[in-house]
Amino acid sequence: MAAIGSASAFYKGHDLSSAGYMETDQGAVWKSASGSESTLEAIMGAGGMDSVRLRIWTGTDYGLDYTLDLAKRFSQAGYSIFLDMHFSDTWADPSNQAIPSSWSSSSVDSLASDLRSYVKSTLQSFSDAGVDIAILSLGNEIPDGFLFPLGKINNDDFSDFATLWSAARSGVADAVSAGVSQPEVMIHLNNGWDTATIKWFFQGLFAEGTVSTSDVDAIGLSFYPFYGTDATLDNLGSTLSWLESTYASTNLYVAETDWPVSCDGVTLSADYPVSAEGQTEWVAAIIEQLQSVSTGSGIFYWEGGYLNTSGLGSDCDSALLFSVNWDDWPTTYATALSSVDMYSS
Repeated sequence: MAAIGSASAFYKGHDLSSAGYMETDQGAVWKSASGSESTLEAIMGAGGMDSVRLRIWTGTDYGLDYTLDLAKRFSQAGYSIFLDMHFSDTWADPSNQAIPSSWSSSSVDSLASDLRSYVKSTLQSFSDAGVDIAILSLGNEIPDGFLFPLGKINNDDFSDFATLWSAARSGVADAVSAGVSQPEVMIHLNNGWDTATIKWFFQGLFAEGTVSTSDVDAIGLSFYPFYGTDATLDNLGSTLSWLESTYASTNLYVAETDWPVSCDGVTLSADYPVSAEGQTEWVAAIIEQLQSVSTGSGIFYWEGGYLNTSGLGSDCDSALLFSVNWDDWPTTYATALSSVDMYSS
């Protein structure tokens, strides 16, 4: 794991959260670019991957049992684990941050208690299974807060969100006190190009006083080319430069990104080819931006093996790192594109 508060390691990772579902539900058989059958992690590892990001939900899908099984698999294969806690029974993103159905929503204090206990018990479960978490994101894309409506940031009032995030951070401390390995604790925001919003968020959060800069080891940014032409590499660089100069002991990551191999009718924010070559060039350009700041610490490509969701949340046809053949269903052959080697140079 990277030393806390320093860029002593630079992670090159992939989010492989759906790997288990692709194999069990979609019959995925992974093939290298040369056509040899292999495991997903071996193919990605040969392309330079050293870390795996996994989301965890409080519901059944992507829940503790499923995610822990994947984490054991990838950890035993030698990869560092980045655990992305959504604090929701389903997808959490800037617009969707629903309180888990089994948690108390009667007050901020009662919700904070459930949150703290959940973080501690989850980390303890991973530790008991022999998995150390290298990076831990407390929330997924949270510029407006999380655990809505109680944890939503309204009218520049960060107080309830800060109380809840601090409770999650205390859950980490509780687990570490019980013997769990200390992870890098991350806050993850979307739109890494939007320096103004990122400034507003961190200045507002830390000024509120409940959460201090020492509580946050890492800042993660989502940075996608699909959702507006302002998502330029220069604007990402401006955000990274501001974060480095303002929070000099905090590691900086692009926690999510991808690039399409097929995309019609969408104006992208950069001029790389819509192809596997373009995927490699886009990622290389982001790495260059990250390495231009002293605290740039890693990048994670989002879900290049999510075979039945090829647009990966965008209006493009595919941003996968595999060519998918559904003709032999219920077996699905997924053959790696050249871009699986994006980290190998």
